[in-house]
Amino acid sequence: MFKKIFLGVLFVGAMFFATACAGDGLRDLEGAEEISAFEQVNRMLKELENFRAIATVEYRSNKGTNTYETVQHARITGEYRIEVTAPEHVAGSVTTNDGRQIFQFNSRVNGSVNLLVRETPERSEVFLTTFIRNYLQSAEVSVSVSDMGDGVRTVLEATVPGEHPYLSTARLWVDNATLNPVKLVIFDRDGAERIIVTYHVFERNAELADTLFTL
Repeated sequence: MFKKIFLGVLFVGAMFFATACAGDGLRDLEGAEEISAFEQVNRMLKELENFRAIATVEYRSNKGTNTYETVQHARITGEYRIEVTAPEHVAGSVTTNDGRQIFQFNSRVNGSVNLLVRETPERSEVFLTTFIRNYLQSAEVSVSVSDMGDGVRTVLEATVPGEHPYLSTARLWVDNATLNPVKLVIFDRDGAERIIVTYHVFERNAELADTLFTL
């Protein structure tokens, strides 16, 4: 059942990173089991057409952290819908991108709809589909294995395009057993975590109606 779930996730354990091109990253993984896991994760990313998810999104800055509970729908072609369900003062805010225009709606503000003129990396980079496009188009990526005690994860890293001072690289943790994303973190140029997306429910290649992406 696709429903709202609040789940605290504690990430512990050691991580081993090896930066290389995609082919070298594959060779750096030791053992047939790890190679098989990487191949499965890589295939999942290439075959993903869309997703829907329940996820916590954290924005970190020098002034503190803003945390939002969200419901996300997105297609690899760029369309997306993100609804904020918590905290209460912003619950009901919905942003959609139909591939041509971006709209934002908030039922608490007189039910008004705003046309957003441009996309922002702070919004678009929170979607797994954006990470996939960056990862598959990157000339160099990082591939590693992480054992967090509650499961083995394949960790992928790619460069965030553009010259944004606070969004430089993105790192994705994928559960080797389920092939579902666990966490997506975007780092600034100094390696500090700026955006953290923690997935609680994730469904790949669901049937998403076009009306989801319009207001």
